[in-house]
Amino acid sequence: MNIARHIALVDELCFRPFAAAEHTSSDGEKSGPGYHVVVLESSHGDGGTRAETVEQYEKYRDALDEQFSARWRETAPYNLQTLSLRTEREKIPDPWASLSARARVACVWEAEGTGRWVAVVVADQDQADDVKLLGVVTEIDPP
Repeated sequence: MNIARHIALVDELCFRPFAAAEHTSSDGEKSGPGYHVVVLESSHGDGGTRAETVEQYEKYRDALDEQFSARWRETAPYNLQTLSLRTEREKIPDPWASLSARARVACVWEAEGTGRWVAVVVADQDQADDVKLLGVVTEIDPP
């Protein structure tokens, strides 16, 4: 993992314009109205066990959590499983709804001075998909 590269990418996303009304996707990035999602790391069937990869990506997430918490203040982990349950009875906006289907926990910060939120998650809930470390920047408050 190149933590400096990941931090620089998230910083850049904090100032990148959002898609107006449509969803776009390319090279591991997805954007929609009010958000950007980027793949920071992907297992690509790396040969290790899924559990080992998840554990390693959780360490990467925690390393990013240390850096962003020092910058924007420490926050409690955001439980996406609870949010997933809420999607059954209420409209949860993206990117939060889609994140809740892909990950259990998010590290979330309000990026001071930008009007945006930053989240880092380990997307491991879809057994048919690679494990991914995702960075998210959004102007949509966490529900």
